Amino acid sequence: MKNAILIHGVCDKEEYFNDEYPSLSNSHWFPWLQKQLLIQGIHTQTPEMPDAYFPAYEKWSKEFERFDITKETILVGHSCGCGFLLRWLTENKVMVGNVLLVAPWLDPEKSISPDFFEFDIDPGIVLRAAKLKILVSSDDEEDVLVSVKQIQKSLPNIPIRQFEGFGHFTKEEMRREDFPELLNELIS
Repeated sequence: MKNAILIHGVCDKEEYFNDEYPSLSNSHWFPWLQKQLLIQGIHTQTPEMPDAYFPAYEKWSKEFERFDITKETILVGHSCGCGFLLRWLTENKVMVGNVLLVAPWLDPEKSISPDFFEFDIDPGIVLRAAKLKILVSSDDEEDVLVSVKQIQKSLPNIPIRQFEGFGHFTKEEMRREDFPELLNELIS
């Protein structure tokens, strides 16, 4: 059965514990994308990754692995969620469906959990994914643009779709909660 798993990024501790903000799995374009994939008949989960203000890879892996991950599974990561997916796919040699990395962040400044990004991207990921692609905006944070270059070093032929004016692909920077461009990439 075709399914999808959407992985959010991180936030600061103040946002994480402030009820004025939605949970990360319910913010930005995640609810819209989940609903659109469900309409397409694709069972979709957006897990709330534990302690997103100070992520621990082992905790995130445990949460992620509660779901079926098969050659038909679509994986979408945003920001730190992309880094998590790259590490998980590096360490787990499984076949998956489409993998889209939206504003991938690998923490080049080492500002979060010290071991979260301690891995080398396996170039074989491209052979184990039906499609692997980066979506990035030219006006995103410098850390993201550096992260994209890091990914390109390991995966030199990874396709990149460049956007203008979308920033870090947040609701505030995109000025909307839908993301039809991403949906089209997933189902085309």
